[in-house]
Amino acid sequence: MFSTKPTRTIAIAATALVLAGGSYGIVSAASGGSARTANVASSSATTAKVVPFRRGEPTPSKVVGVVPPNWSPGSGTVVGGSIASRATAAAVAAFPGGKVDRVVAVEDGDYNVHIIGVNWPHHVFLNGEFMVIGAE
Repeated sequence: MFSTKPTRTIAIAATALVLAGGSYGIVSAASGGSARTANVASSSATTAKVVPFRRGEPTPSKVVGVVPPNWSPGSGTVVGGSIASRATAAAVAAFPGGKVDRVVAVEDGDYNVHIIGVNWPHHVFLNGEFMVIGAE
């Protein structure tokens, strides 16, 4: 049997990262910072809910925040190690309920976290500081 202690530790750390990131995004928006971060930080409270998988139900088509402009499914370079761990923790904290299949580096230093086991979102996008910037 596997212990749930590492999972609990990761979930607590991810929650702290998301809370810190959301605060940073709100402060950044108030001071004229990045519009990408501010957009998701201000709307994450109402949009960060997964749509559970139910056999036979269509997958909703919605985009929240920012999707990197030249991104397409299957593009990018799969990453591992601490980068994948940090990206996974941030994505799961923002959108709990699915399982991370892989983490991919996309252009401009952003990351795509591919989530399975839910109807939405399948892709969570993070910037280089591991802050959620969008989902689809």
